[in-house]
Amino acid sequence: MTTIAEDAVKNQAQSHPGGDRNSLPRISLVTAVYNGERFLEDTFRSVFSQGYPNLEYIVVNDGSTDGTLEIIREYGQYITHVIDQPNQGLYSALNVGFAKSTGEIIGWLNCSDMLHTRGLFVVGSVFAAFPSVEWITGRPTGFNESGMPYIVGQLPHWSRLRFLAGACRHIQQESTYWRRGLWERAGGTMSTEYCVEGDFELWVRFFRHARLYTVDALIAGWRNHADSLSHSNMKRYDGNCDAIIDRELASMRDSGESVLFCKVIDPLKRTRFLRGIWSRLGIRALYKWPASDWPPVIEYRQNHWKMRP
Repeated sequence: MTTIAEDAVKNQAQSHPGGDRNSLPRISLVTAVYNGERFLEDTFRSVFSQGYPNLEYIVVNDGSTDGTLEIIREYGQYITHVIDQPNQGLYSALNVGFAKSTGEIIGWLNCSDMLHTRGLFVVGSVFAAFPSVEWITGRPTGFNESGMPYIVGQLPHWSRLRFLAGACRHIQQESTYWRRGLWERAGGTMSTEYCVEGDFELWVRFFRHARLYTVDALIAGWRNHADSLSHSNMKRYDGNCDAIIDRELASMRDSGESVLFCKVIDPLKRTRFLRGIWSRLGIRALYKWPASDWPPVIEYRQNHWKMRP
């Protein structure tokens, strides 16, 4: 642990891509953990090795009964805030952490997932380069159970209407960060109604206010392991996400340009036969069909972040 922490301090004196170190925004990163002793140290090491000079790291121990608290105490001097509370669930714990945060940029990292090398520099320098961009996500990536990176996904495009139509559904939470202003306009809290779909519900609210930009870079990754909540019951997860979308579509019925979209999508989603055809053909096309609703991709070229269509 000492070596990792010392390396992080040394890294803060090094140069970095993406602009002036002094211009990097403050990032508030939250980790909520319940009985996470198996992978938590890897998560911590991925954070502390970043060397990001303007990081507020908040850890919420949500009533763990294993060795989690001992690991947190071991690394406590490198954590900005440690909050210890009775078990209230993931999204309640995240709300506690976000309420404590002060950074301009916000995100969270689950207790088994990891940042890629200099991932926070990607986040900070992109937001510094594009003041009008309000939320971003990187290339989707994954680690195996031992922490080896083995998945680097294709570069996705995002738009609100495609998202609500059922395409481009899986925005990787670990690689997604947003400005505080967007968080506040979207309600400034995570829904505690769901077990694992709270991030999806948050994206629905974010899309009401801002476009999601893809960054062609590695920020963080999800760890594939047997105890992962979001993948333990995908049928239930997809069903709850469908219900969230249905509720959002219902609220859009009288919202001007969205009326026609709702009239087209509703019958396709409600009729079993049409829903099957839509899933196989329509949604697949929406993943690939370029149109003006796709924001530009942010990529690093010639020592600068740039946008390309």
